Amino acid sequence: MTSNMWEHLFLLTSNHSFATLVLWTRHQKGIFCVFLGQVCSKSATSPMATLTLQLLCSILFSVSYLCSSLAQSHTYIIHMDSSSIPKAFSGHQSWYLATLSSIADNSEETPTTAASRLIYTYTSSIHGFSASLSLSELEALQKSTGYVSYTRDRPLTMHTTHTSQFLGLTSASGVWPASNYGQDVIIGLVDTGIWPESESFKDDGMTQIPSRWKGKCISGTQFNASSCNKKLIGAGFYNKGLLSNNPHLKISMKSPRDTSGHGTHTSSIAAGNYVKGASYFGYANGTARGMAPRARIAMYKAAWRYGVFSSDVLAAIDQAIQDGVDILSLSLGFALDGNFLEDDPIAIATFAAMEKGVLVVASAGNDGPLYGTLINGAPWVLTTGAGTIDREFDGVLYLGNGMQITFVSLYPGNYSLRQLPLVFMYGCRSVEEMKKNRNKIVVCKDDLSISTQVENAEVARVYGAIFIANYSLSELYTRSSFPTAFMGLRDGQTVIDYIKKNSNPRGSLKYQKTVTGTKPAPLVDGYSSRGPFLSCPRVLKPDLLGPGSLVLGSWSPTTSVAVVQSRPLYSNFNLESGTSMAAPHVAGVAALIKEVHPDWSPAAIRSALMTTASSLDNTFGPIKDKANNELPASPLDIGAGHLNPNKALDPGLVYDATVEDYVKLLCAMNYTATQIKIITRSTHNCLNSSLDLNYPSFIAFFNDYDSGSDTKVVREFRRTVTNVREGRSSFNAKLTAMSGLKVKVEPEKLVFKQKYEKQSYKLSLEGPKVLQEVVIHGSLSWVDDLRQYVVRSPIVATSLVPETLSKKKL
Repeated sequence: MTSNMWEHLFLLTSNHSFATLVLWTRHQKGIFCVFLGQVCSKSATSPMATLTLQLLCSILFSVSYLCSSLAQSHTYIIHMDSSSIPKAFSGHQSWYLATLSSIADNSEETPTTAASRLIYTYTSSIHGFSASLSLSELEALQKSTGYVSYTRDRPLTMHTTHTSQFLGLTSASGVWPASNYGQDVIIGLVDTGIWPESESFKDDGMTQIPSRWKGKCISGTQFNASSCNKKLIGAGFYNKGLLSNNPHLKISMKSPRDTSGHGTHTSSIAAGNYVKGASYFGYANGTARGMAPRARIAMYKAAWRYGVFSSDVLAAIDQAIQDGVDILSLSLGFALDGNFLEDDPIAIATFAAMEKGVLVVASAGNDGPLYGTLINGAPWVLTTGAGTIDREFDGVLYLGNGMQITFVSLYPGNYSLRQLPLVFMYGCRSVEEMKKNRNKIVVCKDDLSISTQVENAEVARVYGAIFIANYSLSELYTRSSFPTAFMGLRDGQTVIDYIKKNSNPRGSLKYQKTVTGTKPAPLVDGYSSRGPFLSCPRVLKPDLLGPGSLVLGSWSPTTSVAVVQSRPLYSNFNLESGTSMAAPHVAGVAALIKEVHPDWSPAAIRSALMTTASSLDNTFGPIKDKANNELPASPLDIGAGHLNPNKALDPGLVYDATVEDYVKLLCAMNYTATQIKIITRSTHNCLNSSLDLNYPSFIAFFNDYDSGSDTKVVREFRRTVTNVREGRSSFNAKLTAMSGLKVKVEPEKLVFKQKYEKQSYKLSLEGPKVLQEVVIHGSLSWVDDLRQYVVRSPIVATSLVPETLSKKKL
């Protein structure tokens, strides 16, 4: 009996203990139900035997439902090897009918009566059939000639962007209903503009615009004040800096209207309204919605297809603060030539936003996976890395022998289910040779670069191509302009062997397949920039990991999303990857927390998101690094972990920070009065300074390479936590071991008598002056007595020298 059989048998009853008994005996005896039936039908020969038989039969009556369930039929899709058809049959349908008749539980069934149970015969999409079968029939079928595999015919569930489901957001409970889906929280975005007619920005179900809102909807080219509504409540555009730096530049779209798609995409992720039937040419089909579907959107267009200038970004953020946004989402950044925060316009502008109570969420950058590539890492900003989600987009190659090979694909064009000849061409180097096979599917395996092989196949205008390589391919290739399949050496060899062993090898390619529940997920994706942040290395960055890879979002319908056969394709939705997509996810969730806790500071909201983040993937193992052979990632890759919205609603404890705390940090970093004034817009005398920012994470450097001493050194951190739960509570420290280091926390227990009470502690790490490893990481968790709260902070010890990383980067 196969594992799949066991799965279906267990589903037949909710009485699991009894089901286990019956399953075991059925597996061992095979005729358990029949045997019991025979016992009940016998007559007793003595009073004792009668009593025993009555008792046994009463038990058997109780399980009669289960016994009948074992013969219950379900619909299955059966894949068959078409080349195995016996010569006695004129066609596949007659073969399948005869097969069904031969395995029937009813011994009187004939091919004619079996026709009522045969649902479909497939000849193009797959080779095989679908039929209604009992479990015993399915088991017998697996021993039949030509059988390849089966799958249970399951109902489809319509859903997307899927990231909300992946993050555990549901209407039944948790942060969505608690926050009324973010109603009345205002999310500002500095981006490429917005396409106001998108369904994601309709105001169905929205209440009146909050009276505290001071923003406007600025008219311009193809954009009127009426383009705004109760969802999109403000829009402006900023290009004076761009034009000043490019005086001869002519901008055709002088308005907040988005002509690139990026800003429309990020806005819909953060707070898009519900859109049914959203998809990317059939991929990720379902209902799209943002993280905070009832929150308001204000767009500040400062990024243009011609470039982005800091003056425009500063003006946009400045206006957003004046307008009264609650959350600011930034999916852009600047590569700095130096290591000072005052050289970073994002750091400067967001300090002012933080002072006004605005939480700023920014993307970490797409320059990973090297250490020190992170941007937007100012300590008053919530910096977001990007991870994968549990969803995959596939195509399927159907070989003539019934074999199926699945491959990753985002091919958006039409395709034929008709089986075409397969031709193995080794290296696809000759365009002329490939032209001779124009109406076929060519198979390419060569040391020649994949890009060259793809280009040759495009020029030759073959129907389709299969490219075999020993390395993973970027998203660029999966969005091919003609039917293709990219696969590894193992699957590729299966195709080659099939071609060589068959005189008429054929195959077909099918696309637009979406699979959810893939594992492991999330993975930190390779492009996501890694810490430390070189301008402020003593604050661990990034802060969080959010969904960033292949996220579905609204798009500008005038901007092409793909090219097929040299023709551009357009769509109202697009799948995009980057930390640009991760940031609005976090911003949207932050809006939900803000709605429930309007009096919380930006630091408190950031703390709630960080200390409740998950360090585990959906296999309950540590989150892994896609760029490092899927080995466990470190906090320099993922920060505190992956966003966990429902837990962030009620974190137990928070690490708060004030403007003065950030100023003390700048002073301790030896910033001059002038430098500090540039950032804070005020004068500070630096009488107090401290590198111990009250942050919900820790990073310690053991990199004293100039010292020859073997003595140990101690790195100490002091933190203060605020109780945000009602009543009395106590929390106990839980430390994970860190190899080669002695980690200690004092005190080991924190007792709170009331809500908003503060308690402080000290964390110390003792180790060598120079660590042998580059990065060692662990965590400190404060766990309450009832184990309802786990307030977790990542700890990093590293031998990295930030100044060295900076030189390498430059």
